[in-house]
Amino acid sequence: MEMDQRIRVLLPIMSAEKTDVLRLRKKHMPKAEKEATPEYGQRLLNAQSVRNAIIASLIAIIVFSAIWAMLSTLVGVIYPWMTMLMGILIGLAVRRAGLGLDWRFPVIAALFAAFGALAGNIIVAAAFTAPQLDTSTLNVLTNLTAMTWPVFFDEVMTPADLVFALFAAGIAAFFANRRLNRTQVLALRLLEESNDGQD
Repeated sequence: MEMDQRIRVLLPIMSAEKTDVLRLRKKHMPKAEKEATPEYGQRLLNAQSVRNAIIASLIAIIVFSAIWAMLSTLVGVIYPWMTMLMGILIGLAVRRAGLGLDWRFPVIAALFAAFGALAGNIIVAAAFTAPQLDTSTLNVLTNLTAMTWPVFFDEVMTPADLVFALFAAGIAAFFANRRLNRTQVLALRLLEESNDGQD
């Protein structure tokens, strides 16, 4: 009788370890953390990719500018603070795609956020101008010439837009670098110490 009671108590405990709150079987068990070694630190450094960071930034600018233009024309109002959201998106894209650990990645994110703020404002202004000219946004952008660019630029960019672009660059730089856990920080430190020892 006592044996049956023990089995009844142990079975729910054992099955609870394999299931979550909804009593569904866990698909992924937590992986053991990698060991902090100089080799692991070198792999972290090798994983950095400036090319991926640049491509991700360009994709983020194109996608966000298109969404911003559609939203602005739908609502009928241009929100200049949207450039700060673009800065967050670019910073996270650079972090995810670039896996950067050094100063290059915040600089890339900041430059592309500033460029994206300018490009986004131009695309949004073209989207607003297109209905007045009874044409498409793409047609307005492709027909801009050296003569019309200065006028268009003066109409589009205000001091507030420039301030928001600077904020966007700062935000993008803040989010750009990879966030490391303790093991990764220790691995990089061990790699640095091993390189110092070889010199």
